[in-house]
Amino acid sequence: MLRLRCLLLTGCSFLPLKHQSLLSPIVSCSSSSSVRWKMESMSYTTRSSSSSPKLLFRQLFEKESSTYTYLLADASHPDKPALLVDPVDRTVDRDLSLVNDLGLKLVYAINTHVHADHVTGSGLIKTKVPGVKSIISKASKASADIFVEAGDKIQFGDLYLEVRATPGHTVGCVTYVTVDGPDQPQPRMAFTGDTLLIRGCGRTDFQGGSSEQLYESVHSQIFTLPKDTFIYPAHDYKGFTVSTVGEEVLYNPRLTKDEETFKSIMENLKLAYPKMIDVAVPANMVCGLQDLESKAA
Repeated sequence: MLRLRCLLLTGCSFLPLKHQSLLSPIVSCSSSSSVRWKMESMSYTTRSSSSSPKLLFRQLFEKESSTYTYLLADASHPDKPALLVDPVDRTVDRDLSLVNDLGLKLVYAINTHVHADHVTGSGLIKTKVPGVKSIISKASKASADIFVEAGDKIQFGDLYLEVRATPGHTVGCVTYVTVDGPDQPQPRMAFTGDTLLIRGCGRTDFQGGSSEQLYESVHSQIFTLPKDTFIYPAHDYKGFTVSTVGEEVLYNPRLTKDEETFKSIMENLKLAYPKMIDVAVPANMVCGLQDLESKAA
């Protein structure tokens, strides 16, 4: 049974779940309710029930690596605490300008995994906004201020992201999922990194990747979420911005197949060597601490 922990804004310490009265148990269930959303210039806002805090949400894009960065904040909290998921070094100034414009307090810069196609913006953000903490999975073996494992929860204001271990693209991939509960955003949202893409998935031929692990990760940790859960990947190369668990269960051309067929598909992709990998991976292994590395040089 997974040991649940919570990342608190006050000191970034871990606190056992039994001491967190605001947290509700995570329950995986299916739902056939229809999904509606309004798309406005790559920007989305989701609301929970009228008595729940408002989640301010923005989806941002970096065109060179086709990477999505996600800004989430508890806009109803006095401090308006915010976090960035998968920031890119090239767009840090843009992202921080948006944070400032919206009157938010950035507390975390988090990564779904050690990326091979771009350099994370975590370290650069830390040099520009003192106090921001970088987060990555412990399994990634990268450097960061805070390491997370399956079952941990990241708190920002009165909102939470649950950490789900989803290895396969890399050994340290995680998916961040908004939690279930009356005061949390509905429908739920899953930030899947490269594990699950819209009508696709990440490659599994380097960084400890495993087709078998990725297949298991998606089917046990993502496809078990409610069907109206929004899927927000780290990349898209065809112009898609969002999907749902229900859509991917029905239409994903790779992960709707049986496991053996999936493994055969992945073994025969014949993809080119990532052009940024020799620069990106070493830089991202010191995720969030690049500022310290540069000062020591």
